[in-house]
Amino acid sequence: MTTAPHTAGPHVPGTDPEALARLRRVRRYAVPRAVIGRATERRLAGDWHGACAAAGVDVGIDLYAVRRTLGAETADAVRADLLHLVPDLLRWHFPRIWHEPAALAPAAVVVLSRPLGDRGPWLFARVRGKGPHESQRILLELGPGPGPEGSPHESLPWTTSRYLWDSRHVHETRERWGGSADRAPFLDPDGTPRARHLLPTANPGPDADPATRTEWIDGLYLGGRVAEAFAASGFAFDPEDFAEGDLSAAPNPRLSPGRLAAELVRLHAAGRSGRMHIRSKWNRGLLMRGDAGRPRIKTTTGFPFPPTGAPPAPEALWTRSADIDAVLAGVSPDHLHPVVRDALAPARPPADGPVGPPPWGPEGPVRVRCRGEWHTVTLTGGRLAVPHDDREVAREAALRTLGGVGQGCFTAHEAWTTGRGRLPKALRRLRADLFERARNGDTDAVLAYLDAGGDPRLRNGEGETLLHRLLHLDHGVLLPRLLDAGAEVDARDHAGYTPLGRAAASGGDASVLRALVAAGARPGGVAPGAGPRDPAPRGLADLLRWRAELDGRTGRPRPLDLEDVEDLL
Repeated sequence: MTTAPHTAGPHVPGTDPEALARLRRVRRYAVPRAVIGRATERRLAGDWHGACAAAGVDVGIDLYAVRRTLGAETADAVRADLLHLVPDLLRWHFPRIWHEPAALAPAAVVVLSRPLGDRGPWLFARVRGKGPHESQRILLELGPGPGPEGSPHESLPWTTSRYLWDSRHVHETRERWGGSADRAPFLDPDGTPRARHLLPTANPGPDADPATRTEWIDGLYLGGRVAEAFAASGFAFDPEDFAEGDLSAAPNPRLSPGRLAAELVRLHAAGRSGRMHIRSKWNRGLLMRGDAGRPRIKTTTGFPFPPTGAPPAPEALWTRSADIDAVLAGVSPDHLHPVVRDALAPARPPADGPVGPPPWGPEGPVRVRCRGEWHTVTLTGGRLAVPHDDREVAREAALRTLGGVGQGCFTAHEAWTTGRGRLPKALRRLRADLFERARNGDTDAVLAYLDAGGDPRLRNGEGETLLHRLLHLDHGVLLPRLLDAGAEVDARDHAGYTPLGRAAASGGDASVLRALVAAGARPGGVAPGAGPRDPAPRGLADLLRWRAELDGRTGRPRPLDLEDVEDLL
C-alpha cells in the first residue's frame, strides 16, 4: 500500500483546554505520592495486605477459607497473585470517569486473573462506592468465571494486561503501549515530547522500530485516513466500511489502531477471541474480533447499541496511554507513578527525590481588593487572617447583620468558613486542590495544611468541611488533629448532612462511623430529613442498621448486615 506523507504531531485527547486540564487533574490526584511510597514499602517487605491497605484497596478474600473450601493449590495460586499485586499501580490505571470530578468508574468490574489458568475461580476488582462522591476504595474479590459474552466481568478483561497491576509483568509496559526498546511513541528516551520534525512523514516500512511505526499509524488515523491506519495495523476489513477523512467512522480520538490489533492478537492467543465493540457518540462504532491470521474489524450503526450484544472492549486494549498523553500535555515524567516513569523515560536520569504526583504545598499570601485598596490575606495560626483589627471586624459584622454589602477581605473570610460567596482565585484554587486530594485519600496533604496554619473550619462550595471527607482518609490520624484544631464534629453541609451522615450515606467504613460517634457526633442528626424509608437514626445501633439497609438497596459490595452491627456495638 502506498501512502502519502502526513504531518501528524503529538496529540492529546481533544484539543480543547478543558480536556487537557482534566487529564492533568487525574494524574495529579489519582494516587498521592505518599500513598505510592507507603504501599511500595509494604509490598517490598512482603506485606501484600498492608500494601493494599496503604493504597486504599480492600481485600475481600479469606485465604484460609479458600484453602478449606477450594483446596491448597487454589489458595497458593491466589496468594501468588496477591503477593505480586501492585495495588497503587492498580489504582493508577483503574478505569475512571474522565470528567469533573475524575473519580473511579463505579460500574467497572476489572477481571485481573484466573490464578489456576483454565480452571478455578477468578480474581477481580471493583469500586465500593456507587458514585463519584462516594467511597473511592477498591475491593478485591474471588468469584466464579466471567460467564457468557456480555456479562459485567467479560466487559473489562485485564487477564492479558497484567502489566497494569502485576510486578512480574510491569517490564512489558513500554512495548504494550506501542514503544520500542529505548523509547515510548511520541517521546524521546528521556521522556520529553519528541520534536515534530523527528516524527515520521512517510511510511517507515514494516521493519521500522515499533515506536516509529506507532507514530506513523496513529498519525494516519488522527489525520482522518482511517482506512489506511487500520490496514497498516494489519486489520482485515471491507474498505467501504470507512469513509476517508470522516472521523465519525472512528469511535474516539485516543484510539490507537496498532495497539488494538496487537492486543486482539494476544487475546486470540490466550483463547479469548470473542467479539468486542467500541462505541462512538454518534451511535456508530467498531465491532472486532481477534481471528487467527489477521484480526477483523467493521463499523456498525444503530440504536440501541450494540445490536450484536458484544461486550465493550476495555480501554486498556485500544487507547493510547493516558500517561503518554499526560506528558504531551505538560506533566513531568517525574510526576507519574514510578513504574510508569521507568516505562516512558528509560534514559531519564534518577530523580533527586521521590517520584510521583507533587505533594501539597501552602499557597503564598493572597491579594484581595478591599475598600479600594489591595490587602494581603494569609493562612496563619489556624485561620484565614485578614489585615483588620477587632473593631473593624465587629463593625463589618454589624453591617452584614443589617443587610449591608461586605468588603473584599470580609467576603473572602466568610466564603472560606461558610462555603458561600466569592473567593479570590488563588484561595479558590487552594480550596479545590485540598478537597480533591482529600477525596483521593491524601491524608498527608490535609496534615500538611494543618501544619501550615490552615483553618480547620474551611468549607468547599457544597458547604462540606474536611470532616465530611473523612470516609476517604485515615481517620485514626486525622480526626483527632481536626478536632483539636477546632473542627465542628456536627457541622452540616449545604445539603444538610453532618460528617457522620455523609460517611454513613456514602459507603464509609463502619470504623469511621464508630470513630465519629466516639468523638461526640450525634447519630440522630446525621441526615437532613428521613433515612431511605424510615425516620433518621436515633442512636449508633439505629445508624448502623440504617446504613446496612442503604448498602443493600444501592448494591454496594459486601454491605453491612445485622451481625456486623452487633459485632460493632
